[in-house]
Amino acid sequence: MIASGLDEIRVSLDAAEPKAFALVRGKDMFDRIVRNLKRFIKIQQDEELGGPRVSLWLTGLKETIDELPDFVRLAHQIGIQDVHLQRLVYFADGQGLARSQSALFESLDSEESRKVAEASAIAAELGLNFDASGATEPGTSLQRSGDDKPWSLCRRPWSLMYFTAHGRAIPCCIAPFSMRGYDSFTLGNATSQSLREIWNGPGYQDFRRALLSDTPPSACASCGLRWSL
Repeated sequence: MIASGLDEIRVSLDAAEPKAFALVRGKDMFDRIVRNLKRFIKIQQDEELGGPRVSLWLTGLKETIDELPDFVRLAHQIGIQDVHLQRLVYFADGQGLARSQSALFESLDSEESRKVAEASAIAAELGLNFDASGATEPGTSLQRSGDDKPWSLCRRPWSLMYFTAHGRAIPCCIAPFSMRGYDSFTLGNATSQSLREIWNGPGYQDFRRALLSDTPPSACASCGLRWSL
């Protein structure tokens, strides 16, 4: 991976200890992942390599938010500088812990707010970068904006592209988890079109217009309402 030219490796660890990791991920692999991350960082340090940058991610859940301060400390112990609080995206009918009852967005209580603030203070003390999805401040990311069309604040369709393993161009990594089926938010196909054709094509153009309207694409309708941007 080091020789591949990657800019960043994002590791969704989602917990600060094995028991919580097993709850979220369903596998007893926490210690193995942490051990491999430490080895990877050591190789980079020993060979004085600048990249790829490694970042650690924790999905914000009612079940694991108490671990956020220790999660930041763990990143520091491993040697990782960038820590992110990830949004929870879920189907309306829920699936496992991906359900409305586990979401922090617009339902943060005082103790949970204290944990977020504590994690921010620890990150600042340790010199780590700590933010949330969309590069927002973690506390702010869990609150709804005052905009009456919060989905329209998303800039992803104007700034980047996402592709599935099969070449489908989609607007973001959230869309597949916001609704079932890909057809309504497939904006092009890299197996038959150039990136320029997809980026400037009718799929992207229509999607951008709809995102700025009162009737956003179905995949975007819950963004800023049920979870953060």
